[in-house]
Amino acid sequence: MTLGADRNGGRWSLSGRRALVTGATRGIGHAIASELLELGAEVFVVARNQARLDQCVAEWRGRDVSLQVDGVGGDVSVEADRERIFAELARRGGGLDILINNVGTNIRKRAESYTLEEYRHIIETNMTSTFEMCRRAFPMLRAREPGATPRATAAIVNVVSVAGMTHVRSGAPYGMTKAASIQLTRNLAAEWASAGIRVNAVAPWYIWTPLAKPVLDVEAYRESVLERTPLGRIGQPEEVAAAVAFLCMPAASYITGQCIAVDGGFTIYGF
Repeated sequence: MTLGADRNGGRWSLSGRRALVTGATRGIGHAIASELLELGAEVFVVARNQARLDQCVAEWRGRDVSLQVDGVGGDVSVEADRERIFAELARRGGGLDILINNVGTNIRKRAESYTLEEYRHIIETNMTSTFEMCRRAFPMLRAREPGATPRATAAIVNVVSVAGMTHVRSGAPYGMTKAASIQLTRNLAAEWASAGIRVNAVAPWYIWTPLAKPVLDVEAYRESVLERTPLGRIGQPEEVAAAVAFLCMPAASYITGQCIAVDGGFTIYGF
């Protein structure tokens, strides 16, 4: 898609919509923010590294001065930072239509080898932050004309993983958090439908990102991944971003509580 395409409104546009994207400076999060911007959304990005965030914002604005993008540094696994992020969003006004929970981390070990500190770090970053970001966003999302028209429906998309759907070699705590986030997606979809909020999830398989690169750089492991992937290749961040963007559009107005695997067919095979 070229910059500026489909900004005139309609079922396949995000023109006039305001989105909050976490973990937006690298990998899948960066691709999602770029995709939403290209579809006409105003995007508020969040990342821990303020310098990297500022650089990304400058690059987006440099590509197209009409892109509406801003952000704030913060760690969504920390309660004080979550509070500050939403306070800043409220201060700037404009409400919220879309929340993308993309932040995630992992420590790959066998189950018996984790320390309690490592376990808690994965839980807080992947699961607790998603739950709390949804809860903090709820009043702002609900305020956006719930139920008025399909176009006014707010959307949450949680970026999870196929590790929450079947066994993969990513470690038990990581899989636990992603499975929990899929169930959270289902629960919130049912609870918040009457408030005009759709809640869905996207579950990638291996994607070329900084988080996955260390294991994908190991040729034997990469080959084992490809053997279990019917499309025979590693996915790209933009392919995940496209699915996320679709779920935010008015065109997806009757889709809620779903988890879409972006996996090249991996979940057909398992590992």
